[in-house]
Amino acid sequence: MNKFKIFSLALVVSATATKAQDINQAKKAIDAEQFDKAKGLLKSIIKAKPSDGEANFVLGNVYLNQSVVDSAKIYFQNGLQASDKKNLNYIGLGQLDLDAKNTAAAQANFTLATKDMKRKDVNEFIYIGRAYMNSENPDYKAAIASLQKALAVEPQNAQALLAIGDAYFGDKNQNDAYKAYRDAFTADNTLLRAKMQSGVLLKNAKSYDEAIKSFNEVIALDANYGPVYRELAETYYKWARNKPSTAKVNLQNAITNYEKYLSLTDYSLDSKMRHADFLILVKDYKSLETVANKMIAQDKVNPRIYRYLGYAAYENGNVDVAIKSIEDYMKVPSNKVIGRDYLYLGFAKIKKGTNAEGVVDQAAFDAGLDDIKKAIELEPLAVEELADFGKALFGKKQYTQAAALFELGANNKESKNYLDDAVYYGISVYYGNAGKPAESRDKAALESADASFDKVLAASPSYDEAYLYKGRINSSLDKDDLIIKNYEEYVTKITAKGAEELAKPATAKKVVEAYNAIGAAYANTDKAKAVEYFNKTLVLDPANTYAAQSIKALK
Repeated sequence: MNKFKIFSLALVVSATATKAQDINQAKKAIDAEQFDKAKGLLKSIIKAKPSDGEANFVLGNVYLNQSVVDSAKIYFQNGLQASDKKNLNYIGLGQLDLDAKNTAAAQANFTLATKDMKRKDVNEFIYIGRAYMNSENPDYKAAIASLQKALAVEPQNAQALLAIGDAYFGDKNQNDAYKAYRDAFTADNTLLRAKMQSGVLLKNAKSYDEAIKSFNEVIALDANYGPVYRELAETYYKWARNKPSTAKVNLQNAITNYEKYLSLTDYSLDSKMRHADFLILVKDYKSLETVANKMIAQDKVNPRIYRYLGYAAYENGNVDVAIKSIEDYMKVPSNKVIGRDYLYLGFAKIKKGTNAEGVVDQAAFDAGLDDIKKAIELEPLAVEELADFGKALFGKKQYTQAAALFELGANNKESKNYLDDAVYYGISVYYGNAGKPAESRDKAALESADASFDKVLAASPSYDEAYLYKGRINSSLDKDDLIIKNYEEYVTKITAKGAEELAKPATAKKVVEAYNAIGAAYANTDKAKAVEYFNKTLVLDPANTYAAQSIKALK
């Protein structure tokens, strides 16, 4: 719902016939997402007429919705000193109160904004509805209640209908949202955003082809309406994500439409930042690194671009730039650090500590792992981002390091990779200890790996390989009773699948492994049982040297 916060913040057109044309031009620029143009117009109005309270309010809203809170507050407070429509600025201050979770103060400000309203006034109710929606802590039901007051006075007010459509959308009431958008466009067929929002509903319902048709209807009305191309870009992107077979074509369509959108904005710093956001979505890291470097060369760059440069540099293999950029961003106290910042920083440190042969510097790995753990503290589902990195380490036989990553995912049942990570964790621990002398094995890790397979079996009882690995792990722990128990369970599960399964060479090899391991476990306590299992091996594999020699040794 952030789109409403950014793009629908000042569309209400004054009913006063003598209202200066410039403020309506500013509102049109805001609707077209040309924010620098809008700010320039509004500042000119305020300079020419300091008593214009509405211009201060609208300008404060632009800053507020761009998260420049200090500037927003200054304009709201200046607007209270104006003689014309100063009451609107109480609404801006009320939204700041909502952001601070001070609803009592917000309601007090909204009361001040509305106390001198005339019987046919509605704009204050519309702006208050927007404030409830645009807040960092949105309250869509309160927004609906305020907008219903506007519609009670003026049922065909297109801006009130558009706003209540947005409120219903935020409240997940798609049917009423659709009706409100339709009614808004019927009331004012120049209100393209209302027509566009009907397409947004289709996009969110994953009816991508229908959404595209709807957006193209908007383009047919006005091919220069920029926001519709952004919506098209996001629709193609989501279509690509949800249907991978369309990814190549649809991602290119997404990029093409986003570039068209940018060409119709004012190339402000804000629009460039949104471009950077989109490049992250479509994973176009080469373009992102280029865009980030160009932006950093400008004055007054948004500090978030250092974060993006760090992400892009990592993805493009420039780990030194990645580490420096992310650390530069994080060291500024006013910058909000998110889990993904620590995640990329951790990945970059680990990659920097890996030489050309793939050998990992353990100190570098540990430093990176610490950052990854910080990421998970902030965003627990960041563990879902670890699987590919862990599998890359596993593929290089860096099993101990892979296990450290997979363990994090294996401890979060909410992760979509939970079972996969639990399996890889157990396997990584096993291979990391296989072949080591008994005194060098990490017994605590092996026991944890054994428990990890128990979690897998609890969630997926049909995963027979878990018993095989539990047998192997307990062999590394020299626990004869558990070796026998788990390998026998594996054989029982496989046998139950029938002769066809047992006839498969790969399956037969694992059953032979199980018989030999059970035989070895019995060898010290029950020689007859040991010989029985070694003979089972020889039935499946008559040339098995280990079984044959073991039988000789036991006689």
